[in-house]
Amino acid sequence: MEKIYIIGVGLIGGSLAKDLRGQYPEAYIFGIDTTPAHITEAIATGLIDDEGHLDAISEADLVVLSIPVDIAVEVLPTVLDQVGDHTLVIDMGSTKAAICKSVATHEKRRNFLACHPIAGTEFSGPSAAIEGLYKSKTNIICEVEKTSFKLQEKALELFRSIGMRIRYMDPISHDKHIAYVSHLSHISSFMLGKTIIDKEKNERDIFDMAGSGFASTVRLAKSNPTTWTSIFKENKENILETLEEYIANLEHFRELMRQEDFIGVHQEMKNTNHIKEILKGIE
Repeated sequence: MEKIYIIGVGLIGGSLAKDLRGQYPEAYIFGIDTTPAHITEAIATGLIDDEGHLDAISEADLVVLSIPVDIAVEVLPTVLDQVGDHTLVIDMGSTKAAICKSVATHEKRRNFLACHPIAGTEFSGPSAAIEGLYKSKTNIICEVEKTSFKLQEKALELFRSIGMRIRYMDPISHDKHIAYVSHLSHISSFMLGKTIIDKEKNERDIFDMAGSGFASTVRLAKSNPTTWTSIFKENKENILETLEEYIANLEHFRELMRQEDFIGVHQEMKNTNHIKEILKGIE
């Protein structure tokens, strides 16, 4: 792999660049980003070798889209228009249905592999890039059968070289499931943070009492609003469905409290404790 183009050199793209640098030391890594400061920082820190341009990606062996998902939907067809026959194009987005649909009939659809690595932190930008971010993480691949076999092999070799586990899923199911286990978590964190900030306006000492439980619960509220607005936009219908269920559970819990039904409160929490077994081994 000689020439790699990473479109979006923030946490996700930058972390991948670090790992690719280790696995393919001979590769020349170009970065494309709408924020000039990101390119300057990425070059200065060695994430990339030089700034790249879309009109030069026909020479690329690998093109990675690590940009907000609503923008990726618009950019991907243009990228496929430009790439060579042997170029592998992957995206790293958190929603899959819209991006797969955007190139469903593209003549170079076989060059594209739709991916979602379940990895990240609450930080953003090139300085947030972490070597080894993807090690032991799951990478969900959608519509693998629509990618040419040789490029599938190339992608799987890359993912395994940086320690990722592979799972296959159709894009509709992916977006539905990820709304529950990722997108709803971020909404909850943002809204909890908002609730506390609003309260803090009148009670300045509230953060003095905040412990590790609060910190871990609102950690995701530090995530990039631009990234997450695009995700919520692309997965709106699934997120609305999950919110309906979540709000119904909150209202039920509130009613138990109003009725002073603490046996019911205890039972709700006891039933939910089963999640410890479900999540065993994830952290």
